[in-house]
Amino acid sequence: MLKKNLTSRRHFLEASALFVAGTTNYLSSDQQKFTFANEKPKIKIGQLGTGHMHAYKMGDLRRLSNDFEVVGIAEDDPQLRASAEKQACYRGLKWMSSEELLAIPELQAVGVETEEHSLLPAALRCIRAGKHIHLDKPAGESLPEFKQLLDEAKAKNLTVQMGYMYRNNPAIQFCIKSVKDGLLGTVFDIDAVMSRYDGNQFRQILKGFKGGTAYIFICHLIDLVVTLLGEPEKIHPFPRCTRNDGLVDNMVTVFEYPNGCIATLRTSVTEVEGFQRRHLTVCGDKGTIIIQPLETAGNISNGVLRLALNEDRNGFKKGYQTVPMPTAKNRYEDQWSEFAQILRGEIVNPYSYEHDFIVQKCLLETCGLNQ
Repeated sequence: MLKKNLTSRRHFLEASALFVAGTTNYLSSDQQKFTFANEKPKIKIGQLGTGHMHAYKMGDLRRLSNDFEVVGIAEDDPQLRASAEKQACYRGLKWMSSEELLAIPELQAVGVETEEHSLLPAALRCIRAGKHIHLDKPAGESLPEFKQLLDEAKAKNLTVQMGYMYRNNPAIQFCIKSVKDGLLGTVFDIDAVMSRYDGNQFRQILKGFKGGTAYIFICHLIDLVVTLLGEPEKIHPFPRCTRNDGLVDNMVTVFEYPNGCIATLRTSVTEVEGFQRRHLTVCGDKGTIIIQPLETAGNISNGVLRLALNEDRNGFKKGYQTVPMPTAKNRYEDQWSEFAQILRGEIVNPYSYEHDFIVQKCLLETCGLNQ
């Protein structure tokens, strides 16, 4: 644990707003950077695929017109393209094939938003074409294939940004910084839930994934826990089916860490108003943070955070208090902005190749997909 002291509540909040977890520096001195002038150059970016559940984030990307120039969107599936062309986030964009997109001169980055099963092959094409990528989650059902992707990206000094939607949530960032700075003391317990209620149509989609509900949803929680505590010593998954359709729709997994620390992660698609009960609770021997809900509304990056301390410290009082958060933004706006800063060389990617590999390894073990 870091023991840096923050001198005031205001400074703590300002620092947490700027905080990014994980500081492993993997950029070499010849990492691709852009030449600065009085005005920052726009990054030429395109999107490959529209089938992912979160492909709508193109809308957030387009709002950052000072950072990005969206050169086009590729969708090789005629049915998916016909459906996507009706969506507001794609209106006015140039449509093309994947080959045409990757052949665009000066294309620097690609958002990989294919249907989940196709993410890794599409991402590898982009890396081999020399493009930085924003890769939506989860990163496939094959750990060796994901490792190959990361290895090739690292060899070419190309950024891989995983699209885990809570990473840039200000409440989550406050929590991560609190743990790293020792505000909570030694962490001994984490409890996290990411649930919702879904009907038969979406249940049929989830059945297409070997890990069921856990594969799509619990991956976000694993990303947070690995950020806070690193790789666990042991993983104990408890997949359950509450109906007779064969879908693993109720999952608990327990991560064991040294010195008696455990993390309990839950997900279900059978919980009434499950979205509002999504939470992250982190308990240390000097304090506790509870974030519930993780987001106050769909696709909005914020959260309600309560902090409890054993004594007045760093501008916060003993006992429970609600910590104000910055004004809410769209879920992926800050993540896209971070992507631009990484590519310009202004910051180091706060999530290393190694971190993303560990997250995927833990996810596949949780889903019973041991490699």
